[in-house]
Amino acid sequence: MTLDQFNNLTRPECEEALRQCCVSTRWIEGMISARPFIDENTLYQAADQIWAGLDMPDYLEAFEGHPKIGDINSLKAKYANTKALAAGEQSGASEANAAVLEGLAAGNAEYEKRFGFIFIVCATGKSAEEMLALLNARLDNDMVTELAIAAGEQAKITRLRLQKMLNTKEG
Repeated sequence: MTLDQFNNLTRPECEEALRQCCVSTRWIEGMISARPFIDENTLYQAADQIWAGLDMPDYLEAFEGHPKIGDINSLKAKYANTKALAAGEQSGASEANAAVLEGLAAGNAEYEKRFGFIFIVCATGKSAEEMLALLNARLDNDMVTELAIAAGEQAKITRLRLQKMLNTKEG
């Protein structure tokens, strides 16, 4: 869709479009309130500023919209409403060998037990091996550090999805 089309969506249509980029209710509300955007850069800046102004509960809500890296069942269940924009984000995990996928599954379980939320990483362009190395490295973080890193990764993911949304060809 074009930026003009986005700016002219009805509120429910806009909520649905934004929900495919990030499921944080407060982020979606902030983005809707910030419309209309004069250009794409203004939209991206607003997305970043609104995200930066949120709190831990908002971040955790956003994280709930993600599948576990390498967990196909979770991917299918959680990405049902974001399928189009999330397509290809975890393509590196889909090509991984069994040992790496098992490492991702075990690491995710340990990560979630330690931090209380799933491992969030902007997976675009990363191999499963790279994601596993990042996951293992981040397991040693304290909660404050890890939440900040995960929130930063979510912001990257949201930006990529906004870009995909505005570059999607209709037809």
